[in-house]
Amino acid sequence: MSTSQWWFCLKHQRVEPEQGCPNKDRMGPYASEQEAAGALQRAKERNEAYDGRDDEE
Repeated sequence: MSTSQWWFCLKHQRVEPEQGCPNKDRMGPYASEQEAAGALQRAKERNEAYDGRDDEE
C-alpha cells in the first residue's frame, strides 16, 4: 500500500493510512509513518515548551 499521508489514531494508539478512523479521533496528517508515530511525543514536547512560557511571564 502506497500513501503519502499518515495519521496517529488516538482511539487505537496506532499509525493509520488515509483510510482509517474519523479525523476527530486522529492527529495529522503527517508525511510518513515514522513522523505519525512520533505525534504524541511531539505534542508532549510542545505542550511542555508552551507551559514553560507561562512560568517566564
